[in-house]
Amino acid sequence: MKKSQTQTTSLTAEMDLWGQTLASQLDIASRDLGHDIGERLRIARQTALKSRPMPQRLMRHSLAVQVNGTLSAQPDEGLNFWRILVSVLPLLALVTGLLVLQTLHQDMADSDIALLDSALLIDELPPDAYTDPGFLQFLKIQIHQNTRHD
Repeated sequence: MKKSQTQTTSLTAEMDLWGQTLASQLDIASRDLGHDIGERLRIARQTALKSRPMPQRLMRHSLAVQVNGTLSAQPDEGLNFWRILVSVLPLLALVTGLLVLQTLHQDMADSDIALLDSALLIDELPPDAYTDPGFLQFLKIQIHQNTRHD
């Protein structure tokens, strides 16, 4: 925060220096003019000074974009209930989505196990079939083919 304030202060000092240099050059150039033109220029300067925007508004806008191109919030902005709620909503949506996916995955795994168990209980098989490592894979293929035909 101090770094951006220092940069803003140095930017303001540069603008003030540039303004003073320009004013001194205008004063030097206006010495050679006549009295009536000098008075018109003086009135025009006063009018311009009165119609310029307030320095606070300029500072507020200059603080919105930092030197490195990032945006910053207004300094008097606080965290109220709605800002906290809006910042927490994406996290809640993510956690809810993950919980739903986990539940669906678990239900699918449970249904696969139930289908295998029912196929094993319905069929008459020799005891050697239960020890065969490819038997469960064979049952899965058979169950999926039977469910497609039904």
